[in-house]
Amino acid sequence: MKKNNRGFSLIELLIVVAIILIIAAIAIPSLLRSRIAANQASAAGALRTINTVEVAYASTYNTGYSPTLVALGPPSSGNPSATAAGLIDSVLAAGSKSGYSFVYATSAVNARYDTYTINANPLTPGTSGTNYYYTDQTMVIRVNSASSAGAADSPIGG
Repeated sequence: MKKNNRGFSLIELLIVVAIILIIAAIAIPSLLRSRIAANQASAAGALRTINTVEVAYASTYNTGYSPTLVALGPPSSGNPSATAAGLIDSVLAAGSKSGYSFVYATSAVNARYDTYTINANPLTPGTSGTNYYYTDQTMVIRVNSASSAGAADSPIGG
């Protein structure tokens, strides 16, 4: 008996590779846009979380808002305290999450922190995110798509 060991020709293999490349060229930009949208949603969610836990921190420790993001993070050991309240995860307390860096600032009057601001900026603008976010003790999250957001920018959804 004679076996037919004929495989794929070079042309057939090149056609298959070309089809795969065309499909990838269509799919990859959509995947990147999805990743940016997910990072931006995560950043806005993290700002909402920080706003919420700031109220919990202020009512629990009676010192006003937290002096740093680290103070909202988990304690290294033992019970929560004003220096490590355990209200947010250690990744967010470190100031960077899901392609965004979080810049936290406070101002104290008589050792009481009555105001705070948080900026969420993409680590790599255009790749990890396209929007810049801002919030403060008013709990309104504001967005700017060109540069670092501030109190004068439009609120999300408005």
